[in-house]
Amino acid sequence: MAGKPVSEQAEQIPEPEEGSWFDALSAAAATLSAHIWLLLVAAIICAVAVVLAGTPEVRRMAGYIGITLCMLVLVVRGIVMIGKMRRRRLESGLLRLMGHDSAPCFSTDGAGMIGFQNAIARERFGKRDGASLISALQDQFASPASVLYRLQSRAMVYGFAREDVVTRRGHIRLTTHRIGAARFLWRLEEFQDRGGGRGAETLSLPMLVANKAGVILFSNEAMRRLIGERPKRLDRVFLEQQLRSGEEVEVAAIAGPVRAILAEVEGPGERREIYLLPVPRANLDEHALADFEHVPVALMKFASDASFRVANKAAREALGLEPDEAPPFHDLFEGLGRAVSDWLADIAAERIPAGSEVLRLRRSDADIFYQITLRRIVEQGRGVVLAVLNDATALKTLEAQFVQSQKMQAIGQLAGGIAHDFNNLLTAISGHCDLLLLRHDPSDPEYADLVQIHQNANRAASLVGQLLAFSRKQTLKPGRLDLQEVLSDLTHLLNRLVGERINLRLAHAPDMGHIRADKRQLEQVIMNLVVNARDAMPEGGTIRIETEAVTLDQEMRRDRAVVPAGQYAVIRVVDTGHGIPADRLQKVFEPFYTTKRVGEGTGLGLSTAYGIVKQSGGFIFIDSQMGLGTVFHLYFPINEGLEEGDLAPRGDTLPRPALRKSEGGVVLLVEDEAPVRAFASRALRLRGFTVLEADSAEAALETLEDPGLDIDLFVTDVVMPGMDGPSWVKKALETRPNVPTIFVSGYAEDCLSENQSRVPNSVFLPKPFSLTALTDAVQDQLS
Repeated sequence: MAGKPVSEQAEQIPEPEEGSWFDALSAAAATLSAHIWLLLVAAIICAVAVVLAGTPEVRRMAGYIGITLCMLVLVVRGIVMIGKMRRRRLESGLLRLMGHDSAPCFSTDGAGMIGFQNAIARERFGKRDGASLISALQDQFASPASVLYRLQSRAMVYGFAREDVVTRRGHIRLTTHRIGAARFLWRLEEFQDRGGGRGAETLSLPMLVANKAGVILFSNEAMRRLIGERPKRLDRVFLEQQLRSGEEVEVAAIAGPVRAILAEVEGPGERREIYLLPVPRANLDEHALADFEHVPVALMKFASDASFRVANKAAREALGLEPDEAPPFHDLFEGLGRAVSDWLADIAAERIPAGSEVLRLRRSDADIFYQITLRRIVEQGRGVVLAVLNDATALKTLEAQFVQSQKMQAIGQLAGGIAHDFNNLLTAISGHCDLLLLRHDPSDPEYADLVQIHQNANRAASLVGQLLAFSRKQTLKPGRLDLQEVLSDLTHLLNRLVGERINLRLAHAPDMGHIRADKRQLEQVIMNLVVNARDAMPEGGTIRIETEAVTLDQEMRRDRAVVPAGQYAVIRVVDTGHGIPADRLQKVFEPFYTTKRVGEGTGLGLSTAYGIVKQSGGFIFIDSQMGLGTVFHLYFPINEGLEEGDLAPRGDTLPRPALRKSEGGVVLLVEDEAPVRAFASRALRLRGFTVLEADSAEAALETLEDPGLDIDLFVTDVVMPGMDGPSWVKKALETRPNVPTIFVSGYAEDCLSENQSRVPNSVFLPKPFSLTALTDAVQDQLS
């Protein structure tokens, strides 16, 4: 044994050449030898049959079988004897190598049955011939079957395996070598640890040794007296699940819970040595308490179960706490999406790192928010959670405003996209209807049907206009307006809208000045506000429309809007209805938001009014009191610098299309929507124009590659797949610089204004357009 490694010593043990086949044969022979008497009985029966059989064939067959069985018995016995000789030879070799080893050594077969034991193994575990190694080690450590199976499996693959296993007295280094096809050599090297020796028994401090699974391997006399028994698991000793060295814990003592300071030392083999120290007397620093109380930051302390410990002066003032109040964490805050106490418990148990959350103050009716940062700290040996509070009400308000802005922008983009697609459809419908009207007289039976189609297409176009008004993407035709004149012209229609039970009153301010707005859209805003006021007074009442000239010497901030200083014309629509609750005032301009029942409103009226006013450069505000009524304020800048002829208001209706003679010309029509392109090309050809069609900007540029082709006018859609309208027109004007352009689009002119300003001699025609509007625009550009 003189210091040779066990792996080198094992190489000296003789084993058969390629012994796998012989071991397998020996195992089979050993199995048969247990039932060899059956073979002998069968051989005797065959011998009797030889004597008694009546025919030679039967005697001969019985003789052959008897001889075979006898030979089989001899072979089995021979193999068994050779196997025993081999095992004795192997055990003899093991005895020479391991017999006087200071560590217990065993040999086992594949089933774990013990064959060889050295002297120290027989002394420690007794003679175990024919017993399993599992039974020998079952009192040494937990789950010996799983440990031995794991090591034996590794040894089968690698020839060698080793593992340190924790025991009650220390730990064992268990080593195994494969010394045959299905035989293994085991060596148990034991280590005594300082925690489980006699020194620990004489300690006055309670101590114990446990493994990583929480099983107590050893406890000294002081610990046993404290607990009143020999504890088996850590959860029997400690009431807390999380044990941290250096912190105060609660021990389940025989006389009741006892507080102690836990000191833990890491031992070998993943063992934990735990000592209990007495709790020192509380000696809080008076200066530290004074600093905590008067620090100008709101601070609070909570226990791990979310119970209140202490709060400084700043925290009590911020939360409105009385000096003797001690509310738990969940009674103070809410809004985490789960129980706030669970969050605090996770921080206290260090399941998640320290962090911040914005929570709503539960004790207040108003929406007051605090950003709360939780961190676990140790104070006088006790783990507590420190909460730092920062007022986040302004931050949450700003966040809500941003979310509302993003939501309104997203809905506006959706509404604008839907309106664009509908405008293409309505252009094709109304355009082809115009073409049919050209071929019918009013006396034709189909003429009335065509007029109905045309009128309903116009109504649909008006609804699309509302969507564009909300998204602030409609095409406005602003002009110089006198509010007194506009409201006077609208009075007759408004009286019909409000009905007999509503009294409508108008009050105009003299010499108020002019504003710049689209007349039809401004009328739409007034009508929407009046209808909203009418619906708020089902039992009748009074609606007042007032105008006033207001001069702001400095900017006015209201409802997240900033009104610059200047002169404004103010329109007020006042009703005496039931009013709007304060929590709904900020929602009335949202699309599809309505308090009316199903079928009584769409929720688009006020959102449309909001969009028109904002796109016209104005501002709209609302005041309301429950039971007293509502007032809408509309602010429009006064513009006196406009000439009388500037930007005239848009006409109400277009005349019925009539065919005019034209000198003709070549028009390149670029439109990706096939129905719109078909209508526009037919309308222009009826006017005598030559029309070249292209379904994309790339196709248009390919057409223009012919230098002999003369083009008098470009008519192009603005938004198309691939290259858009302004881009291809700019490229085309590089070789054809004097060709005028008409841009058409279902979006507002604003989407083109910047690019259009860079395209000389260009105009904009919004969709849906009629046959007359298209041909008039072409004639104007070619004149």
